[in-house]
Amino acid sequence: MNAPANLAPARGARTPEPESDTVESAANEAGSLITRLGRLWERGRLPSESEVRRLFEARLTDVAANKLARRWCEQYGAADGKDRRLMLAALAQVRGSFAGEAGEGVRLFKRFNAQPLGLRFLVELRADMLRWRKQVAGIQALDKDLEGLLSAWFDVGLLELRPLTWDSPASLLEKLIIYEAVHEIKSWDDLRHRVAPDRRCYAYFHPQMPGVPLIFVEVAFASQMADNVQVLLDSDAPSQDLDKARWAIFYSISNTQPGLKGISFGNFLLKRVVEQLLEELPKLKSFATLSPIPGFADWLGKLDADAVEAIVREDKARAKARKRAGVPDGQRWVARLARAAQAKKTPDVVKRAAFRLAAHYLQSMKNGLPVDAVARFHLGNGARIERLNWAADTSAKGLKQSCALMVNYLYDLDELDDNLARLHDGKPQVSRSVGRVA
Repeated sequence: MNAPANLAPARGARTPEPESDTVESAANEAGSLITRLGRLWERGRLPSESEVRRLFEARLTDVAANKLARRWCEQYGAADGKDRRLMLAALAQVRGSFAGEAGEGVRLFKRFNAQPLGLRFLVELRADMLRWRKQVAGIQALDKDLEGLLSAWFDVGLLELRPLTWDSPASLLEKLIIYEAVHEIKSWDDLRHRVAPDRRCYAYFHPQMPGVPLIFVEVAFASQMADNVQVLLDSDAPSQDLDKARWAIFYSISNTQPGLKGISFGNFLLKRVVEQLLEELPKLKSFATLSPIPGFADWLGKLDADAVEAIVREDKARAKARKRAGVPDGQRWVARLARAAQAKKTPDVVKRAAFRLAAHYLQSMKNGLPVDAVARFHLGNGARIERLNWAADTSAKGLKQSCALMVNYLYDLDELDDNLARLHDGKPQVSRSVGRVA
């Protein structure tokens, strides 16, 4: 199951610093924006600087400022991309004029939220902010203000969980097709299979955005933990007898709103789904995912030969002490693993190396968070890394992202809090089998 970059258990890792030429380009672009902004202010095409400042400074009960906020939102909604970017530049410029964290940015967004359809507007506004984060100077401070508010307003405890079936409104099923981010829905038969009576599909909604699904969660059932996504998605497979099902397998999770990228939704987003499943199917015993490892091939491809050797060799000291000629680097390993995953038979030594590399990657941390986006989501929801699966997704996407490897994350309801505590200490929880190969 994926949780892409657009879902995270906590604040996302810091964005790497851009290269010097990128910094210079961004600075030039920002200067050009401010120049154009000044001209448009002079011509009265955009809200004046004093009006924008009032949006930040006036009390939330200020009637005139709130009318001005409504006009600003309406003008922004009607503007083209160029003028929207300029309006954001105006906000960022005024926001940057306030010293410290006095709460002016928070006041601005609370004022916008009080407008008709204000929350939906803010989600769309943040999508633009993220899109232009490198072109508009100072937008990071605005984003920090808005991200904090959205994290509180979209806590999972405030969301409504609804099931989807084949009888659900066509408009909602169409959104599932459009926003499916993990395993593409390729046909009407595929869609029918995913919402069939022997499956479950749920959508999360916010009460202030009742017609807008925020997250889709797709679930299959099995007698044991799944290890191959092609088998799981086979629409010609016979229907499952849910009375005999003991495992619930989360195989896809998709966020529909780019403006909610990095918003945590609080911990235990899947715990609510588990509780719902147990109400419907009390014989279920275990809950796991079958998840991609989307950053694995890219990470591996950047390793030099010595770094790969240090991970795959069982005798770590010996691997460090000697330099072997012709040892493949990460790029060659990516190609080797992809070929091996498509072969009829794979040498055990290749599988062991693949599992060592994947286990190392999944436990890698940066800025206190797992490097892999999907691991970051599931470990941040209290799961543990349970099992690695060879040749589990041989689709073009699976081969490109992770050399066809997939991972099961196990959700043991009695261990979620302990697993989270270990993660906060920088030690993701893993099963014995994964620990042995790491």
